[in-house]
Amino acid sequence: MPAATRGIRVAAVLAVTAVLAACSGGSDGSAAGSEADAGGAGTKPAATTACQPGPVEDRAAAVLIVGMPAVTQSSDPMVAQVLDARVGGVLITEPNVRSSAQIGQLVSDIKARAGRPLIVATGEESGRVSTFRDVIGRTPSARSLAARPAPAVQEFARDVGSKLAAIGVNLDLAPVVDLDAGPAGGLIGDRSFSADPVRAGAYGLAWARGLAAAGVAPTAKHFPGHGRATGDSHLELLQVTTPLAELEAHDVKPFAELIRAGVPAVMLDHVAYTAFDPALPASLAPAAYQLLRRLGFKGVAITDSVGMGAVNLRWNFGEATVRALAAGADAVLTTDGTQAPAMREAIVTAVREGRVPEARLNEAAGRVVALAGGDARALTCTAPDLPALG
Repeated sequence: MPAATRGIRVAAVLAVTAVLAACSGGSDGSAAGSEADAGGAGTKPAATTACQPGPVEDRAAAVLIVGMPAVTQSSDPMVAQVLDARVGGVLITEPNVRSSAQIGQLVSDIKARAGRPLIVATGEESGRVSTFRDVIGRTPSARSLAARPAPAVQEFARDVGSKLAAIGVNLDLAPVVDLDAGPAGGLIGDRSFSADPVRAGAYGLAWARGLAAAGVAPTAKHFPGHGRATGDSHLELLQVTTPLAELEAHDVKPFAELIRAGVPAVMLDHVAYTAFDPALPASLAPAAYQLLRRLGFKGVAITDSVGMGAVNLRWNFGEATVRALAAGADAVLTTDGTQAPAMREAIVTAVREGRVPEARLNEAAGRVVALAGGDARALTCTAPDLPALG
């Protein structure tokens, strides 16, 4: 090999080495220094710099998944407001849907205007909680589905997931794995597959695997289990006094089953558990997230909508968002996208004041970006290894 050619190749190797070193390191953004020597006289070690995360405003926005009330066309000013806030995802609800062609176009336009990977979430359970009833047709309740063999439910969910994917949805806030054998019309009621934790786990897993097979990420909800609560958390903060040992032995079991299988997202509810903190809903209680992580969950922990009465009657959107993030949430959900700028700014202020450690924000934003299919390292200097259903 000619000497000139050898010199070019050595220089190229040094340049690549320097770039890789600049972007290497742990989740805290540190980079390990290294020396490179091409063997020539006067050669200095390659300079390395720590990985630099993106603007704190963008990282703060990345943890937000927000709805757009009554928006049916991308020309609606709220679409621009939400996308300008650089949220991590949008939530499609029933008022957004008029027809298959219309909602497909809306989602396509939103993704194109965002210009980056974006979570498009919806709450398509089966039965009475359905966003796309007029598009995919009426579906049976989870309780009814549990009368079928689990493989049939998995195939049914795969078909639902295929229809969601065709619209552009990539995250479904389902399955419900709460335990409930009470009246069908209760807050959970027939949204639950069963009051038996083993059966609820098996059917919840079948639903989750069906969605995943269609390319839609499932979400196990509502951790640590909403079935014991009486009342409506949309209106008020409910309380469950069950001891932690009993919760883990019963209510938490279906979640543990899905976590072992690799569910990528878990939603926390707005019920207060004395086992965690009698004054805080689980979505804002650090002990609830600690239990979730002790189960081995490494995916995206998402709150239920912080506009619900159990939260919003006590804390405004910004304060609820900060508290959830500090407690351990990765994504904060609201149906009201007009709150996105205030929620983002509340996070930015909390990080600058030390209420939310920057490492916690990077961890959360990194997970959400990774779930959306984006480059988490470029924004947060983290490299999340999200679980995937086997």
